[in-house]
Formats: sequence, C-alpha cells, structure tokens
Amino acid sequence: MASGSDRNPIIIGGLPSQVPDFDPEETQEWLDSLDAAVDERGRERARYLMLRLIERAREKRVAVPEMRSTDYVNTIATKDEPFFPGNEEIERKVLNATRWNAAVMVSRAQRPGIGVGGHIATFASSASLYDVGFNHFFRGKDQGDGGDQIFFQGHASPGVYARAYLLDRLSEGQLDAFRQEKSKAPDGLSSYPHPRLMPDFWEFPTVSMGLGPLGAIYQARMNRYMEARGIADTSKSHVWAYLGDGEMDEPESLGQLSIAAREGLDNLTFVVNCNLQRLDGPVRGNGKIMQELESQFRGAGWNVIKLVWDRSWDPLLAQDRDGILVNKLNTTPDGQFQTYATETGSYIREHFFGDDQRLRAMVENMTDDQILHLGRGGHDHKKIYAAYAAAKAHKGQPTVILAQTVKGWTLGPNFEGRNATHQMKKLTVEDLKGFRDRLHLPIPDKDLEDGLPPYYHPGRDSEEIQYMHDRRKGLGGYVPTRVVRAEPLKLPDDKAYAGAKKGSGQQKIATTMAFVRVLKDLMRDKEIGKRFVPIAPDEYRTFGMDAFFPSAKIYNPLGQQYESVDRELLLAYKESPTGQMLHDGITEAGCTASLIAAGSAYATHGEPLIPVYVFYSMFGFQRTGDQFWQMADQLARGFVLGATAGRTTLTGEGLQHADGHSQLLASTNPACVAYDPAYGYEIAHIVKDGLRRMYGENAEDIFYYLTVYNEPILHPAEPADVDAEGILKGLHRVKPGEKGEHTAQILASGVAVPWAIEAQQILADEWNVKADVWSATSWNELRRDAVEVEEHNLLHPEEEQRVPYVTQKLQGAEGPKVAVSDWMRAVPDQIARWVPGTYQSLGADGFGFADTRGAARRFFHIDVQSIVLSVLTELAKEGKVDRSLLKQAIDRYQLLDVTAADAGEAGGDA
Repeated sequence: MASGSDRNPIIIGGLPSQVPDFDPEETQEWLDSLDAAVDERGRERARYLMLRLIERAREKRVAVPEMRSTDYVNTIATKDEPFFPGNEEIERKVLNATRWNAAVMVSRAQRPGIGVGGHIATFASSASLYDVGFNHFFRGKDQGDGGDQIFFQGHASPGVYARAYLLDRLSEGQLDAFRQEKSKAPDGLSSYPHPRLMPDFWEFPTVSMGLGPLGAIYQARMNRYMEARGIADTSKSHVWAYLGDGEMDEPESLGQLSIAAREGLDNLTFVVNCNLQRLDGPVRGNGKIMQELESQFRGAGWNVIKLVWDRSWDPLLAQDRDGILVNKLNTTPDGQFQTYATETGSYIREHFFGDDQRLRAMVENMTDDQILHLGRGGHDHKKIYAAYAAAKAHKGQPTVILAQTVKGWTLGPNFEGRNATHQMKKLTVEDLKGFRDRLHLPIPDKDLEDGLPPYYHPGRDSEEIQYMHDRRKGLGGYVPTRVVRAEPLKLPDDKAYAGAKKGSGQQKIATTMAFVRVLKDLMRDKEIGKRFVPIAPDEYRTFGMDAFFPSAKIYNPLGQQYESVDRELLLAYKESPTGQMLHDGITEAGCTASLIAAGSAYATHGEPLIPVYVFYSMFGFQRTGDQFWQMADQLARGFVLGATAGRTTLTGEGLQHADGHSQLLASTNPACVAYDPAYGYEIAHIVKDGLRRMYGENAEDIFYYLTVYNEPILHPAEPADVDAEGILKGLHRVKPGEKGEHTAQILASGVAVPWAIEAQQILADEWNVKADVWSATSWNELRRDAVEVEEHNLLHPEEEQRVPYVTQKLQGAEGPKVAVSDWMRAVPDQIARWVPGTYQSLGADGFGFADTRGAARRFFHIDVQSIVLSVLTELAKEGKVDRSLLKQAIDRYQLLDVTAADAGEAGGDA
C-alpha cells in the first residue's frame, strides 16, 4: 500500500482525488508523453488525444470524472470588460466610509455593559460586491413595481446598516442600538435581516444558512409565475442572492439548482462570496471551492462567471504565453491561498513564484509590496461591474458569480484571512489606527484613543453622499426597503361556504376532502379565485386534488409538449404556461419556498396571493420547520395543510409517516394559527376567518395550519345554534349527553371527535354516565389565550382579573374532563392548568407503526373503549363509581389485547 507521502492529490472539479501513486516512474512517463505531444504537435492534437483516452477509459469502465471546471482565472477577459460608468474614486470613498462604520458599529456593540457583539469579517470581504450592486444594479420600488429582490447574506448586515446611515436612512443612535431591539426600542437594529423585527427595512430573512439561496430560486420562479398568470408585471424584477462559500455546504443551497436551470430563470443571479473560509477555517483547504462550485453549477445547467483576480494580475496573465502561471493558479489549493492572504510579499515571491524560473521572471521587476497587493477579483469594482453586467445580459439561464475575496479584507493583519476572524468582534486602538490609515479617513488619533471609536460621515452635502443619493434615485429608490401596497381583498360571503356547512349527507369523506371542497368553491370566486396558489409535492392525487387539473392546470412555463398518458380521462394531467397549481415534485423544501414567495407577494409586488400548501402532515413542521420560521420572519401569509394527519390514522405507512406531534411543533411558532378540525362546517368557519385575518382590513402577519385526516367519516350539517366563536377560539360543545346518573366531559379534536361520540353512547347505555362531547378545534389557541390572560393579570393586579376562554367554557361543565386526540398527550396537556376540576388526557405517545387503525388505537389506548375506561377511572377517583367497574371494563372490552380491537374502516387516502 502506498504511504501517505505517495498520495499526490489531483484536483478535479475543485476536489482533491486521493489516489495512491504505485509507480511514480510510469506516471512520469505518461506526463512526459503528454508534454511531448503538446510541444511537437500542439495543444489541439494533445486535446484530441486526451479526449480519445477518456473515451477509451469509459469503454474499459475506468471511473474518470468529467471536467466541468475551467481555468482558475476570470471568465470575462480584460478585453471584453465593458466601460465602467461610475466614478471609481468617489465610490471608493463611499465604500471606505461604509467599511469603517460597519466595523465601528460592531466594535461599539461589544462595549462593556452591552457585549452583544456582531460580525465584522463577512462584510469586510463582500463590501465591494454589495457596493457595485447598490451603485449600479439594485432596482428600488419607487417606480411602482416590486423592484429587485435582494437576499443579503445574514452576517453582512452591519454593512447594509452602515450604508443606510450615510444615506440618512438610519441615525447614529440606531447604529448604537445594534442588537438591542427592546432595551433601545424603537431604535434597535436586528442582528440579521429580520423583516418581522424591521418590517419597513428588510424584505428577506437569510441568516439561517441555506434558506437564502433556496428562497431566492423560488422567488425568481414566483416572479415568472405571477407574470404568466397576469397578476403582476415582474418583467423588470431581478433576484440577487448573496451567499458565502461556507454556506454552500448546506444541502438547501444546492439542492434546487436544477429547477432554476430547467425553467430558464435568467432573472436570477447568485453571488457567492468565495473568501475560501467557513466560520472556523478553510472551506476546502486541500481543494478549490470555486472550481468545485463551478462544476456543480455548470452540471446543473447554470451560467457560471468566475471573478478570481483583480486588475493587478492582468499584466502577468497577459505575458503567460506558455500557461505556467495559469497552471500554478489551477494547482494551488485554497488553504495555501488563504495563507498568502496573511503573509508578506517576500513570502509570496518565494513560495508562489519561486519554484519555477519562468514564474520568477514574471515578477522580477515587481517590489515585494506590489506582489503583496496582487488582489482578489471580488474587491475590484470594474471587474465586479463587468460580471454583474454579463449576468444581467445573459438569457436563458440563471447565473452564478463566483467571486474570490479575503475574509476580513482591510481590517488589518490581525483579522485578514485569519481562521478566527469570524468570531472577532472588537478592534484594538492599534487595529483602528491601521484600519483608518488603510481607508484614508480623516479621523484624528485622539478620537480613537479616548472612549468609543467614532462613526465617520463626510457630510450631507459632500460629493460622496450626493453621489450615493443620485445613484439610488436613478435606480428607483433606496434598498433594502419593504413596502406594503396591497389593498384588502374583497372576500366571499357565506354562500361560498354553504356546501361545507350542509355536511356530507350519507357519504363518508375525510376532512382532507372536506377542505378540498371548500377550496374548490373559493377558487371559483370571481374576486379572489385567481389569487389562490395550490401547492403540493407529488401528491395532488393522494389529497383528492386531481379534480383541479382540468380547470386550474399545473404551472409549467413550457406548457405541455407531450400527449398525457391519461389524456382521455376526465381528470387528465394538464400543464400550462398559465397554470394555477404549483407541482414542485417530491420536495417539501421547494414547496415551502414557493409557499413563502407566494405568501409574501402582497409586500414584494403589492399583489396578494393566497397560497394553499398541502402535504403529508409528518413532512411539514418536522422536515421543513426551519422554513416555517423563515415564513414567519418574512411576514408571509397563507394556508398550510397537514394532510394525512395523526399517529394512527394513516394506516399501513408506519413510523416515519405517522404524525402525532406536528401540532405541538406548530405551537412553538408565534405566527402560526393552528387548528385540528373534526367537521366540514368547522373548516368553513376557520378558513373564512383566516381569509379575513390575513387578507381583509387590518391584515395580520400570520399563517394558518390545519391538520386534516384521510379517514372517511360522516360530517353533520352545521347546527342552527352553532357556536362560531367557540370554533375559532378553540372549543365548542358538539353533543350534550342525554342520559346517565353521573356526569363527565370528553374533549376531543380532529379525527377523535367521532370516537368521543361513540364513547358517549357506550357510557350512557352501559355505565349510566352522561358525558358531553366537546370539539377542541385548537388546543394551541386555547393555550395562547390563557397565557395572554395570565400575563395581563400578572401586570395589572389592580384591575378585575380576566379568565381564560377555556376556563369560562368549562366552568359550569360538571364532572371530570377527559381529553383525547390522535396526537401525543403533550398537545391536549397544553391547557391542563386552566381546566377547572379533574383533567386527564389520552394520547398516542411513542413511535407510530403500520397496522390497522383499530389495533393502533387500542395499542395507544385512545380508542373508543379506552375513552370509556378513562372516564370511569376519573369518576372512580372522585368516588362517583366503584373502582371494581374499572377491571370489569378492561375485561369486557379486552383492552389489553390489540387483536381484540375492531380493525376500523380501511382506505381513504384523501
């Protein structure tokens, strides 16, 4: 076996291939042969020979990777760079002031007694990338449309604040309130881009890494969707996503590249700040991250622009006639380039240029200082402008710009390129002096030596500031800015919900189908029907929504260029460039990104959309919960449907499909209004109120989560005396007990309500117990109300003490209360402390499994007979019935034997 020293890593597509060299002499012979072919027959002949060798290698089944990366130089040749229309001297002054203020803001935030810190190095590396965008490309919203959508890298927020300060959009007091959102309210600035915390400033939350690029792709797609359907003119909108190369490790960053290429989203540009570092060290120390990313993006069908070197390299590359310099750039790993960023010019001369006479000759007339300042392309305004202009001009593909920078650039030797630079939050006096000198700012030493370092502003009437204002005026206003222009929608009246309120008659349907019927009627509404955006993974048929295919159709910008295999069927699969349904494939992450983009369209483009995202309940809050927090932060609105809900209802699917906890997860999201309805008329009231709260007057920044099931049941018609308030607040009585000596209360939600009603009958007929049945449409909302009441009472002891809604509803309800659902006990237990009297819950705690519904419910002891036993147990505790009845019930119903349970009704996918 070859030793470690014999393993020569070969960098292919940016990744080192650790293949051992068992015969170095033979290897050298092959390399010499190639050199001879190049020298004697030329590069074209050598290329042909290499291609034939690759072809033969594949014939012999030798695994040879494809070469999807180009040389480690700029994609745009110097001769092809466009004229730079800006004043580079003024822009550099502006940028220097921005750099200073960003760093000082974070440093001041680390002052004694505050210590909230921040991040300096990320913006320092990407400052020029943003500045060129601000000065020449980012469109604002003042022209009446949505402008451009910019996804700022989360850790770069100090630089965005610093620029806003120079433009008088933020005050010095606000900069000093960075990360002090409550103690310095209303001046506090959020740590990262948080629209919920700064709703007039930020548009897109991005600091949960990987969600920014995912969101940007689907935002660009949503722009095209809205234009195709005639809802908004988004033709001028361009989506810019600023990312870090370490961020590209996240699967969400790269997982949906193909959809952007497949749909030709040339309204999308990724700018990846390749400073070669993650948070703790190099990204691929032994490899080349820019080459690796180039391979991945090219393979996915993107246009790739590499921005590697600044203009100081142009003369060297121009004289590189034999390719020795390019070869050196190609084969030097990133870890070494990071080291060069921290070393001296003499070190670079010796270690980079020194091992080949031809390289040494290139720099023999350069000083060490000149070599030291051979810079990275991501810091060169003209090179950046050329890349951005090329990206905007490119048609038919999304573009990624891979820009090399130095992390901590201009911050001084203690910061630049250091592994710890991401965590460094404070500059010393010496750091500040060096930083000031590097930026050529007129700040005297005494201002740096006494107290906190000052902010720098060249003056409102200065040439620099006027230039900034002029550039933003020409581009349509200030960025970032979030504007809500949407008018309240004219919502349907009660007629739209009449079908659901009639019940299902003699037909058994699942609550999923009950919801789908409500949605179908709403989509027919002349006022808001077109604004609904149905979204699903590859499961529309599972949820009974294939009935929408012929009329609403599936969105596809290319239309349907084939004959559908089911074209003769009534519910044939139909795609259209103007389709209303988003069919995003088996990707909950992609669907949720569509949900967020659609749900925030009221702000992004001033046109409300009503997304309705339907998914397998287990794969929502559990699998993509981070995105639901992103949705809340972005103030997006819409309906989220956890279909096939419950731990025991989705028979046969097993552990990873059995959702008994998403309602609990939903309770942790403050923007989520979660319901677990049992009947169609409840769904009608909930949806109607949701539309009012999200799209009517005084619209709220919330979203609705409904868990619906696939078990068919009979849906009763809405009672004449329906308790609509109780449905919306979370609890209403659906069936009073009719006979019995002893009284009890059964609280149930969702699919468990019919079990409770059956248990009610058994208790009356066999055990002389009169039990009322309540539908707990929302355990979560009951708890939130109670918590708010307690908070008010705590802080207002002199006022009349309020009573939680759940306490009011159950105050006069006699007997013990038993709660049951197809969720783990922690869901109904949320209200335990506010329920008057004795309270007990039943739940499906533990992993789900595949079996009949009856067997699963008997196993978890949430079935009808277990409810009966639980009520008797609580009555026995109160001394109302003899405890001997409990053993009688266990034996009578064989509660210890899962095989004795009625299997229940099978089937019912929707």
